[in-house]
Amino acid sequence: MVSEINIQDLKHVNYLWDDDKASALGNDQVALFLYRSNILGADLRITNYGGGNTSCKTVEQDPLTGQSTEVMWVKGSGGDIGTLTRSGIAGLYTDRLRSLKNVYRGLAYEDEMVQLFQHCIYDLDSRAPSIDTPLHGLLPFKHIDHLHPDALIAVAASQDSKAITKEIWGDTMGWVAWRRPGFELGLELERCLAENPGIRGIVLESHGLFTWGDTSHDCYLNSLEVIEMASRYIEEKTQQAKVFGGQVRESLSADARQSQAAAIAPLLRGLCSSHAGMIGHFTDDERVLQFINSADLSKLAPLGTSCPDHFLRTKIQPLLLTIDAEADLSDVDTVYQQLLPAFEQYRAEYRSYYDSCKRDDSPAMRDPNPVVILYPGVGMFTFAKNKQTARVASEFYINAINVMRGAEAISEYKALPRQEAFDIEYWALEEAKLQRMPAEKPLSRKVAVVTGAGGGIGRAIATELIANGANVVFTDLNVVSLNGKSYTHNRDVSDFMRCDVTDAESVQAAFDFASLRFGGVDIVVHSAGLAISKPLHETTDKDWNLLQDVLVKGQFYLSKSALSVMSKQRLGGELVHIASKNGLVSGPNNVAYGTAKAAQQHMSRLLAAELSAQGIRVNTVNPDGVIIGSKIWEGEWAEGRAKAHGIKVEDLPAHYAKRNLLGEIIRPEDIARAVFCFVAILDKSTGNILNVDGGMANAFVR
Repeated sequence: MVSEINIQDLKHVNYLWDDDKASALGNDQVALFLYRSNILGADLRITNYGGGNTSCKTVEQDPLTGQSTEVMWVKGSGGDIGTLTRSGIAGLYTDRLRSLKNVYRGLAYEDEMVQLFQHCIYDLDSRAPSIDTPLHGLLPFKHIDHLHPDALIAVAASQDSKAITKEIWGDTMGWVAWRRPGFELGLELERCLAENPGIRGIVLESHGLFTWGDTSHDCYLNSLEVIEMASRYIEEKTQQAKVFGGQVRESLSADARQSQAAAIAPLLRGLCSSHAGMIGHFTDDERVLQFINSADLSKLAPLGTSCPDHFLRTKIQPLLLTIDAEADLSDVDTVYQQLLPAFEQYRAEYRSYYDSCKRDDSPAMRDPNPVVILYPGVGMFTFAKNKQTARVASEFYINAINVMRGAEAISEYKALPRQEAFDIEYWALEEAKLQRMPAEKPLSRKVAVVTGAGGGIGRAIATELIANGANVVFTDLNVVSLNGKSYTHNRDVSDFMRCDVTDAESVQAAFDFASLRFGGVDIVVHSAGLAISKPLHETTDKDWNLLQDVLVKGQFYLSKSALSVMSKQRLGGELVHIASKNGLVSGPNNVAYGTAKAAQQHMSRLLAAELSAQGIRVNTVNPDGVIIGSKIWEGEWAEGRAKAHGIKVEDLPAHYAKRNLLGEIIRPEDIARAVFCFVAILDKSTGNILNVDGGMANAFVR
């Protein structure tokens, strides 16, 4: 069935099959199916994250009868073929699944079939079977791929899809008209094969591709060759036409795009968060720029996407910004008023779409704000509940751009009818999947910037915020420290950059970075610091200035940059400053450090009074005696404090633990929990000081 191909000639897909790795799996067909799935999912031109599904069929011993029986192993609901493991698949009796044809009552009862899949389970450790299960089960082949390659969807989403399918593959490929995924589509695939015996695959209109093979390797080669043939066909046609009608505007330079995107992202994020908080993603990928700067942008973008996997993640259509790429964004109120009508219109149109398409049993309308925002000359923003979802939405819309480009080159792009799109978006099964999602963590949808995150306290704070759902930008003067043991998190959760808090431009750069990476900033924790312990006569101007610059001026710069971003978002915010017990207590040999900490504390009170009208809360955490894991105690500070108390350096932990009322050793994690309390629990607290010192009577605030 699969013709011989020279894998060296593949241009549009990657041949990733490794014979040694496959041989090591022996004759384990399930392992080979998982291997095939993973390498297919590794090429985003073949399928996006979470898109597509794969299967294989094996002969197993029925535990009830002892007889041999065919079992189908298929990707379960909500999985991703690129990372698929055995725990993510479902194993079903093939004959039982096919026998469901006897009880299928037609399209009006499609959803009830999903529940019946449970009666076909062979493997008791199965993931819940997906809606695409019958599409694999009603076909007879041992190995099957259902993929969403851009090139195939371009063919599938063309006005002349059926004719183009025949032009590319002749009689070797079947074609099935648009049908929402489900049991009926499985029956149509079965009928298509019966009417066209010997075909190598089927194109699903506006949807994707089915291909198969007798072995996992044959199936893999078949899929690659079919995709390659479509890709070459589109490439040839594209060379003969103006892409998207030609370019009508120039992009800003790369640096200017980044600068403009960082400036406008918090405004967009705030407007997108009118219903629920959103995390952002920005890209100025060449494919995006080609689309947003084209003559056909205003024609194609409103049509929306075609493939169900695309618009489920991108919404039915994007929002186009009309603001000039080179516009001056410094007057925040003016820019906000320019953007607001576009968002209000988008929300109104989404409500109209919902009201005109809803059915009696449709779920309630979801967030009416856009997911995808296109800014001609600059790039594309996507907003979602978390970074991964926003990033994946961006990837899917780039796929949609590829589809539109290909479809327009070979014919004319055709989006799904609005009613069909709605029935997918508000499908009861999709709603049930959403309802099964785990509860969000208390700081989900929040973005934090933490200074001094290369040190013990800063690192502990950043880690605590991440554990509770926040996205965090780690900043520190020492990049090596940031990129080493202190930074171990997924880039969809956090990122890091160098920041000198004594330099206003460096601080602003950190906030611009956070705006580009995550859309804005909600929480700022100033944990950067150092300590110098000397008597007055030994304290130099350099000592004094360094402490004032890092602790006080740094807090001032951070607060100004935070206000700039938070004012754009109009979502309020949190400033938490890590000061010290020493700002409240008169102690020996501590004039420069104690004065700087006292200044931090009073600045926090002043800022709390000033910024409360904008919903920005400002609070202070006062640690004391955090010796274990703290960089401050690695040098002269420890020696100075030991000298001041007349003890040895190695006796400091015990000394500080004994002197507090609770007799407790204070650790970085204790400070982190105090920060968490301010930003996640004490939502009606501002201008406050929380001592984390085990109880020091002379530091009691009141």
